[in-house]
Amino acid sequence: MPKGSKVTQREHSNEHVTESVADLLALEAPMDYKSSQMSMNMAGGGPPPIGKPDISPDLEDGRPAWNSKLQYILAQVGFSVGLGNVWRFPYLCQKNGGGAYLVPYFILLILIGIPLFFLELAVGQRIRRGSIGVWNYVYPRLGGIGVSSLMVCGFVGLYYNVIIAWSIFYFFQSFQYPLPWSDCPIRINGSQAIVEPECEKSSATTYFWYRETLNITSTIADSGGLNWRMTLSLLAAWFIVCLAVIKGIQSSGKVMYFSSLFPYVVLFCFLVRGMFLKGAVDGIAHMFTPKLEIMLEPQVWREAATQVFFALGLGFGGVIAFSSYNKIDNNCHFDAVLVSFINFITSILATLVVFAVLGFKANIMNEKCVVENAEKILGYLNSNVLSPDLIPPHVNFSHLTSSDYAEMYGVIKIVKEDSFAQLGLEQCLLEDELNKSVQGTGLAFIAFTEAMTHFPASPFWSVMFFFMLINLGLGSMIGTMTGITTPILDAFKIRKEILTVGCCIVAFFCGLLFVQRSGNYFVAMFDDYSAGLPLTIVVVLENISVAWIYGTKRFMQDLEDMLGFRPYAVYFYLWKYVSPVCLLILISATIVEMAITAPGYNAWVQDLASERFQSYPPWALVMCFALIIVAMLPLPLVFIARHYNWLPDGSNKLSVSYRKSLAKEASNLEDETRFILGKNPSEAPSPMPGHRAYLGPGSSSPVELITNSTSISGYGSSYQTNPAPPKSES
Repeated sequence: MPKGSKVTQREHSNEHVTESVADLLALEAPMDYKSSQMSMNMAGGGPPPIGKPDISPDLEDGRPAWNSKLQYILAQVGFSVGLGNVWRFPYLCQKNGGGAYLVPYFILLILIGIPLFFLELAVGQRIRRGSIGVWNYVYPRLGGIGVSSLMVCGFVGLYYNVIIAWSIFYFFQSFQYPLPWSDCPIRINGSQAIVEPECEKSSATTYFWYRETLNITSTIADSGGLNWRMTLSLLAAWFIVCLAVIKGIQSSGKVMYFSSLFPYVVLFCFLVRGMFLKGAVDGIAHMFTPKLEIMLEPQVWREAATQVFFALGLGFGGVIAFSSYNKIDNNCHFDAVLVSFINFITSILATLVVFAVLGFKANIMNEKCVVENAEKILGYLNSNVLSPDLIPPHVNFSHLTSSDYAEMYGVIKIVKEDSFAQLGLEQCLLEDELNKSVQGTGLAFIAFTEAMTHFPASPFWSVMFFFMLINLGLGSMIGTMTGITTPILDAFKIRKEILTVGCCIVAFFCGLLFVQRSGNYFVAMFDDYSAGLPLTIVVVLENISVAWIYGTKRFMQDLEDMLGFRPYAVYFYLWKYVSPVCLLILISATIVEMAITAPGYNAWVQDLASERFQSYPPWALVMCFALIIVAMLPLPLVFIARHYNWLPDGSNKLSVSYRKSLAKEASNLEDETRFILGKNPSEAPSPMPGHRAYLGPGSSSPVELITNSTSISGYGSSYQTNPAPPKSES
């Protein structure tokens, strides 16, 4: 019998020892919201210790478990490593000081990324429920945290799978030589064959993206009807996702072996191939040339914090859902550090690949610029607009280099200063090409595809690239879907197959909004408004509920019980002070940016063959803010409903696992009671607990465990007749 159990404490007290387990259980107070220790009524009881949740550690509750630790790690890596690592992180590096951007990113990864990731892993693993059940358990009044997470997962999943659909379309289009976006289409106008004007004004890859793929309208108000090719691609994307998650972690875990590892194979292949391309070194050098002065700008730190925040998938519920299928003694601290650094290294690897390829593209475009402008100069020489004396004698137009052109350009600009602008010559600097920042769909479907048209065996590399994007997106979608289905399966008795198929069907029909001809504008809207602010608020409330309401000291002690070792004391300060402050600053900065930035979108204007910023019409503006409000609405609604006891306390719905472990504990108590009653008091086990409570960094006194214990044997309810009231921690 463990030391410090209820029975031994009662043996050494003056109270009468109840001889029947039934009598012991009869002394239990009914678990209602007002008086139960399962709730955190500040005037009453405290929340149950996370350290001993309502499950049996030997997985006898029937809850699925990961087949191996590797499968679990790959699932977390697949969820956190997504499309943002490929097309968002490189853009932020280029925009915010090159290699210098890595410094604020790494600092914020340590200060808020790893601690909050560790926190979500720990609560999910110990309580073994989805996001809704976890936060109902920790603090029922903030049970809306889990509902908001689920709703944000739903919003994000709707448009995120559309990106997978685009990748599927490009994947099948890549099985052609030459690639269909290599050249502009030719239009027959009577007896003449002319290049499509829209394509000629932009580029072949830009035209293929906006006209052939999206067939986009010029405004968000003009839906244009469904794009049937994108509709079929979206159907295929949801079919793949459904197959991957239909059996829960039994099916998604096996998929992760491929979907998590294959992108690394492709990235390494692209990196090796890219290093042999002309100009690749220029791109990488440009990327990692630090602009230290930019590090002092607040905008850089805000964007670094946002990227850290979303790179790890915090607040979505997927992290909690995946960890809830772990063994109770799994070292989640090691997992948090490992996955965080894998994510960081993947971002750097993807950045090397992107800028090696973009460096190659910049050289191609710079050479094209030199050739076009050299032809202009030859024309001016033949028409005597320019004198041959302006051309340096060593310049050979048949083998013109960038340096030769730069020398010519400089001489002509000085001599023809008054009329130089009329010549229409461009400077053709490689630096200008490298400074053209692209992100998101512009990077993947325009810039990267254009670079690949110049690769030898370009269809092969295109197939590999878009297959990689499909797998990156699939890994994130599996985590997103798990964040949706796990809380629902925990709350309701539904077959996971029926729930998964139902969710995918509903999501497909809702996703038809994004495969209209104007669908790209709605993708941008959902990306800007449905996740950013709501998720940040969700995570700061997660942090506050654990660190300030449940209590950092108690949480640290629970972690020691679970892991078998005490986490570093630095986590105490990070959870309690640093992370909440950083998140509140991030929320404030996000609100300020939304207030000063005009809501709008970049519309593709067919006549101009370019993008132009347009403000949202009133109905779309209402839709933007409705996304934020709907995602955050469960937070105040659940708080008010539970405050006035209009809504049952979700934590009091004992799961099958809780009842099993309670019955098992009761059986053990009955055997131990008989053992104690048959022994002399001197032979009874010592009432001193086997471990001391964690009182914060630097504390050493174990007295508080005895005098202020809120529960023994780890459950929110107590076997003591007169339990001591819980000590509220600030």
